Amino acid sequence: MSLNTLQDLFIAELKDLYSAEQQLLKALPKMAKAATAPQLRQAFESHLKETKGQVDRLEKIFKKLGVKARGKKCKAMAGLIEEGQELAKEKGAPAVLDAGLIAAAQRVEHYEMAGYGCVRTYARLLGDQVAADLLQKTLDEEGAADQKLSRIAEFDINFDAQQADDK
Repeated sequence: MSLNTLQDLFIAELKDLYSAEQQLLKALPKMAKAATAPQLRQAFESHLKETKGQVDRLEKIFKKLGVKARGKKCKAMAGLIEEGQELAKEKGAPAVLDAGLIAAAQRVEHYEMAGYGCVRTYARLLGDQVAADLLQKTLDEEGAADQKLSRIAEFDINFDAQQADDK
């Protein structure tokens, strides 16, 4: 695919995000299973449901644009997921491992927020307010997921992980 116009870049970036979300649909159940804290497990399970909705929104945009959703595999997401999966296989104090899972998940959220922020802006510049609104909804969800993970970390998991240091 040649990137000669903003529309070309918009479609390429949407395909990248679609690949990223497809990979997350497979990774989130594994992250939920690896989490030991109930509130962290619930956060991963809840975000899995949101991710399904985000995929549906992307598919609506692709349909509106008349292009197929499939493209290259998102290598960045593959790497972020691989790091999270490596962490999930580690042995150690449960709270410390949960803190690591949160860090891995927040890296994913920040990657997604950057991507969705860009494509939302492209949609606005291209005059596609429907796509911009759908992308903004996803961007809002990703931000809320990141904030939820921060709250879980700050008020529970990181404190518990620090307590493991004292044992």
